[in-house]
Amino acid sequence: MAAVGRKIRVGVIGYGGAFGMGKIHLTDMRAAGMLPTAVAELDPSRLAAARRDFPGIETWTSVKAMLKSSAVDLVAIITPHNAHATLALQCLRAGRHVVCEKPMALTTAECDSMIAEAARGGLMLSAYHNRHWDGWILNALRHIRAGAIGDVVRVEVHMGQWGQPGDWWRSSKSISGGILYDWGVHLLEYTLQIVDSDVVEVSGYTRSGVWAARTAWKKDTIEDEGMIIVRYASGAWSSLLISSLDSSPRHGWVHVTGTRGSFEFDAQGWTLTTPGRKGRTSIVKGGNPESQWPKYYANVAAHLLHGEKLVITGEWARRPIHIIDLAYQSAERGTARKARYS
Repeated sequence: MAAVGRKIRVGVIGYGGAFGMGKIHLTDMRAAGMLPTAVAELDPSRLAAARRDFPGIETWTSVKAMLKSSAVDLVAIITPHNAHATLALQCLRAGRHVVCEKPMALTTAECDSMIAEAARGGLMLSAYHNRHWDGWILNALRHIRAGAIGDVVRVEVHMGQWGQPGDWWRSSKSISGGILYDWGVHLLEYTLQIVDSDVVEVSGYTRSGVWAARTAWKKDTIEDEGMIIVRYASGAWSSLLISSLDSSPRHGWVHVTGTRGSFEFDAQGWTLTTPGRKGRTSIVKGGNPESQWPKYYANVAAHLLHGEKLVITGEWARRPIHIIDLAYQSAERGTARKARYS
């Protein structure tokens, strides 16, 4: 159901106040040449906000009603994580293209069912991996792909803080999926851009109990810490640590070790370290270029209108979910888990 030869009519499911993501999605869609058409949201006050932000937009309190009566071509799903798969399948079965906020879903099986449904209907399925175009990862890839550190040996990613999670749905294990699903999906997606190789197996480790008794979610509180080790067919490996027990935190730190040096980066800047002869080591530092987030919806629009290759496919968005899914299985069973076509 590609919208060829006219503007793509777009809608969102979810217009919650946190981070203003409903407005952000519709604004970026409009900047890419699409037409904001509809919003589905349970909260009447948020529907009123949508009407103020986009005068004349259709507002619905039911996804079923929107899909039945609205002419939207593409729907962006901006809800808590555990609702993504159900809503995506509902929209796909109604003949709509779908963009899910990340994570695309919580399990490999959910991703596979979404991908299969999109294929059956000849529809686009994508996930909002806008950070695929973060300035810091784009800059890192430029250096690494130019051979600045030789072949990639390992990627280490760390995000930590000290303190209990806030009392909101992202702190609920059953709703959010766990500590590894929020920023972890972004950081794994960085890693998968750096390591151009299939995933072979995944090991996972989690620790819970420190903060659970102090939060509103109690037994359903996300883990205190989660770690993932990934082995790739190329021989490279990667680690990801997300922690709320980190007494000396670094936010979103990535260290890439190669056969001829290392490249370290975060939101503030980057450092390229290359050992030389007689113990002389070259250390070059720099700032990051601007992010290019608008490229996400520009690519989606070009794909639907002109057949341009889609960058963030359902299959690509499945990869970090499969890794996290396997990591939780590994943590529970105490053994590494083999990847399936990843």
